[in-house]
Amino acid sequence: MEISHLIAGRDPSQIVTCDVSTPVREVIALLAERRIGALPVLRGDEVAGIFSERDLIYRVAEAGSDCLERPVGEVMTAPAITVSKHETVLDALGLMTRRRIRHLPVVNGSTMCGFISIGDLVKSRLDEIAHEAEAMRHYIQTV
Repeated sequence: MEISHLIAGRDPSQIVTCDVSTPVREVIALLAERRIGALPVLRGDEVAGIFSERDLIYRVAEAGSDCLERPVGEVMTAPAITVSKHETVLDALGLMTRRRIRHLPVVNGSTMCGFISIGDLVKSRLDEIAHEAEAMRHYIQTV
């Protein structure tokens, strides 16, 4: 299954993002308020990077609380690893596994059209496996 099917019902304007100039303190408040672990960081309309809970931990460990006043563009993970909406769920899962990441912006050209987590992909794959198993059961019963 392509990622485009996975994000088909989602409104891209509902993706929680921030600008590269947003102070880290504000981004942390946004993550906490929305109860999310990461968000895409934009420069204009393009994905410049990702800021996650891991980024916060690493930056506080190396720079202390001073990093909270810095722009998120200075402390985010960049460049962002992205996936095309035409990639398959399995390819995206493989990419996340190899790169040890949990979130991917989905792009169409240079425009972000979705944001997926490893949980989204695992759920999609489990649903697909359940559907295939049901089809096999039905086939076996009719033979």
